[in-house]
Amino acid sequence: MTRARLLLMLSAILVLMAAGAPRADEGMWTFDNPPTSQLAARHDFTPTQEWLDHLRLSAVKLGGGSGSFVSPDGLILTNAHVARGQQQKLSSADADYVRDGFVAKTRADELPCPDLEIAVLDSYEDVTARVLGAITADLDEARAQEARSAVIAAIEKESHDATGLRSDVVTLYHGGEYWLYRYRTWTDVRLVFAPESAMAYFGGDDDNFTYPRHDLDMALFRAYEDGKPAKSPAWLTLDPAGGRDGDLVFVAGHPGSTDRLFTMAELAALRDEGYPRRSEYLKDALAGLQEYAARGPEQARQVGGMLMGLNNGRKAGEGEYKGLLDPAVWAKKQQDEDDFRARVAADAALQVRYGRAWGLAEEAEAAAAARRAETEGRTFGRFGLAGTALSLVQTVEETQKPDSERMDGCHDAQLRRRMFRLYSPAPVYPELEEFLLARTLQRALDHLGPDDAFVQLCLAGGTPEARAHELIAGTKLADPAARRALVEGGPEAVAASTDPLVVLARGLAPIMREQHDWEEANVKGVKAAAGEMLGAARFAVYGKTTYPDATGTLRLSYGLVEGYPMNGTRAPAMTTFYGLYDRAYGFGLQDPFLPPSRWMERKDALDLAQPLDFVSTCDIIGGNSGSPVVDRKGRLVGLVFDGNIESLVGRFVYDEASNRCVAVHAAAIAQALDKLYDAGYLVQEMSRTRR
Repeated sequence: MTRARLLLMLSAILVLMAAGAPRADEGMWTFDNPPTSQLAARHDFTPTQEWLDHLRLSAVKLGGGSGSFVSPDGLILTNAHVARGQQQKLSSADADYVRDGFVAKTRADELPCPDLEIAVLDSYEDVTARVLGAITADLDEARAQEARSAVIAAIEKESHDATGLRSDVVTLYHGGEYWLYRYRTWTDVRLVFAPESAMAYFGGDDDNFTYPRHDLDMALFRAYEDGKPAKSPAWLTLDPAGGRDGDLVFVAGHPGSTDRLFTMAELAALRDEGYPRRSEYLKDALAGLQEYAARGPEQARQVGGMLMGLNNGRKAGEGEYKGLLDPAVWAKKQQDEDDFRARVAADAALQVRYGRAWGLAEEAEAAAAARRAETEGRTFGRFGLAGTALSLVQTVEETQKPDSERMDGCHDAQLRRRMFRLYSPAPVYPELEEFLLARTLQRALDHLGPDDAFVQLCLAGGTPEARAHELIAGTKLADPAARRALVEGGPEAVAASTDPLVVLARGLAPIMREQHDWEEANVKGVKAAAGEMLGAARFAVYGKTTYPDATGTLRLSYGLVEGYPMNGTRAPAMTTFYGLYDRAYGFGLQDPFLPPSRWMERKDALDLAQPLDFVSTCDIIGGNSGSPVVDRKGRLVGLVFDGNIESLVGRFVYDEASNRCVAVHAAAIAQALDKLYDAGYLVQEMSRTRR
């Protein structure tokens, strides 16, 4: 071997070992840049383009979770906790599909969901050059953000007009790259199967983010087109044998967000401000919902999903915050940044071009802190008619402007999705609406004070309780037809409306627009400029040897089915049905460790030695819930539903020794459907192979 070649090899090794390169079975990889070299080196496997395309076209995004097509006739597998929102919207006081589960015996029995959209990534295109080309050197950060937003809106509109597909420009590497993702979508989606909540969430909050686990956290939907089951673009075949200890497996899903490429300034803002404020908010929100649930069984049913979501967020946030407070994690992140900055500084050209990026990130955090109370306090949150009213008024106002000047969410290419949500026929509960709005107004008053413009308009001189009663009792927006009439009536209808929530939203719209514009110019625009510099610098220093932070877009992870050291012993790679009943009896068959009645009555029909759940080293985070787990042949061997408690720090760093993805085993899916729910026909449908 020549000296030159040896030096070249050593240089390549050092790049891979550098701070910017992933280690072990780490990474949430985009499908345009799959980890082929890592897979070949570590696992002697190289996926073909056909293998990758088939998995991509089988993977489904639904709401904030993931899923997959599992038959040629539009059948979709996901988690029960991803499906829960739709189950709850389909339920009533007389039929609780969350508590009791649901099984459609025929396709005619499948229940149409009120507002569920599913999407499959049909194609993707690198548009980085076009986006960055719109940002000329003479523009400051505020004007650059305007140019950036305008060109992104134009790209999305051109693509949507040309293809009819949902078209989203997604930001990767915090601005290092911009990609146009085109999605096929379905909005006629029907519930096919979900188990009882006692089995979907066996162990409740006690077991959440832990392992060993014993949950059947699965659900099935079906997509329809023109009143008939949709023809799946691709689908995964269920392998009832499932994965085995030591197998190489893959996860294709939509991880929500990670902060592994954040600067230390951004991480410090999360540690010192973000997580403490979030914890305080969740504590208050949980107390409120628990108070409402205590009013009675129907009220408890109405907020069951919200309580579960907030408890999940609380526990996840605690684990993530603990990770940021860990001196070893903090030192590791500081070392990575120091190495990166030193490499940039060592190259005069790179330093001139990108050296100020870290200062810009600090500037953005300082600006955000200056108005954090307003940006967090001036909101109606995710739930409620007040937020719907504001969205309605903003939609009508924004669509009168040129597309390039509108707020995000109101561009032409985004309107179909916005209207789909705005016209949702999901049930509205006036008592709950009034309760949530009163607490929201009280929180705004407490945090912003009585002189804040948002607070003054919302309260109109009254108390939060009195004002909430006045607004909810007087509104007609619970009726989707009333919402549609206002949108279709345009500015004249909105201006003439005497609906109290619409009147309030009209007054709030200018306040919210000013806040939006300020944040775009002083926070998002500055962060985007910093991100674009850091992304380009990272590519210049390390090459494209790493993956971008999670952004809710489709990613590929890989790893081994493997247990791990835990509490002085070892956690097994798999749990069994034996373990389920042992845990149930160990807790005296008390909630949340009491299996549903059918699981007790039909226990003898089960092969208790079969796997129920399993863990792997696949790198996941929230949003991956419902992701398929496949083997080398692309067969479905499991269903992601959680991470272990050790994985929560994975928002910032990945540790192969203990970070684990928790999944339902394919054998458990097949056995439960067949032996317990008399739904062997679904197993047969999921077992159909491709020609």
